[in-house]
Amino acid sequence: MNYHIFSPYRVCPLGAHVDHQHGIVTGFAIDKGVDLWFDVRDDSQVSLDSETFTGHVEFDIATPTLVKQGNWGDYARGAKFALQKRFELSRGINGSIKGSLPVGGLSSSAAVLIAYVMAFAKANNITLTPFEVMKIASEAEREYIGLNNGLLDQACIALGRKDQLLMLDCESDEYRLIPKAENMPDFEFGIFFSGLTRSLMSSDYNLRVTECKTAAWIVQAYENVPLKEHSKTFLRDISETMFKRHRDDMPPRFVRRGEHFFSEHKRVREGITAWETGNLEWFGSLSKASCESSIHNYECGSPELIAIYEAMLTTDGIYGGRFSGAGFKGACIALVDPAKKASIEKEITEKYLAKFPQYKDSFQVFFCKSDDGARFV
Repeated sequence: MNYHIFSPYRVCPLGAHVDHQHGIVTGFAIDKGVDLWFDVRDDSQVSLDSETFTGHVEFDIATPTLVKQGNWGDYARGAKFALQKRFELSRGINGSIKGSLPVGGLSSSAAVLIAYVMAFAKANNITLTPFEVMKIASEAEREYIGLNNGLLDQACIALGRKDQLLMLDCESDEYRLIPKAENMPDFEFGIFFSGLTRSLMSSDYNLRVTECKTAAWIVQAYENVPLKEHSKTFLRDISETMFKRHRDDMPPRFVRRGEHFFSEHKRVREGITAWETGNLEWFGSLSKASCESSIHNYECGSPELIAIYEAMLTTDGIYGGRFSGAGFKGACIALVDPAKKASIEKEITEKYLAKFPQYKDSFQVFFCKSDDGARFV
């Protein structure tokens, strides 16, 4: 096939569960991801096969987007849906898509969406900046797929650069790429798949988003601030001072969501300083604190993921890490010393399978490096 797009997966060491509340987040694109090979057709048909999922997908790119079909083709239909709001689409593709790691926790859905947006744009002679690709793919995931996420995943995948930490303000859409410090030791990412597969739609993901918005709404009501629609309300709209003034009057679950948001914001700001000064020990300790807050304040994390995280805490060569993705199933990620990869893999595997022997055939460990964002190869 004539064209090949590589769309990387992403890891987010700091800034957990705050993007959908207009918070500040950090992340990297990694050197594992989704490959899409395609040819442009002379007609408006889209014909897709996958080496990862079964079944063949076909639809017409020129007609209005129909309802979701409930299969992997929905991501291509979602990309079409979001592009059609802006452009007229008349030419389809023949394509084949393949993922390089198990699905779960690295935002494979966002990587796939970005690949399709880029491919359909190419087929129809539409020029998009990486930032525009990110916005269109994010809209497809929210409005078509139905996952109320923020911009973090798409930003890392579209804007990421090798050895640079992406910082994104999800309120203003301003971002910085921060090069690693000269004195920073070598690092890689360890990715530990629990063996559980997941669907964010069937997890408590959307519920948590609603709880965060409700916490902000309650504080605004106490403050006599004019309320906006619930869907247009975010924890970023209130100050930490306001939150602390009313925390004792709120139901505990909403207090915990607010606690996570404001403490994570502090960790992100400290983490940027740690990164800029090359202090991976500090950066890693903040990532661990982020995971603790995810467990206790955000209340996500399956027993399996918590077991992996606890194993990471006592394993030599791991600077720090946390759940990846929504943190209900999926994977944990860690910043690791590349010289200790073999012992890390052995130790984490032994500790985890001692608790969950039923995953011995599906638990997997991978190591990867940071990489550039989605691109034509």
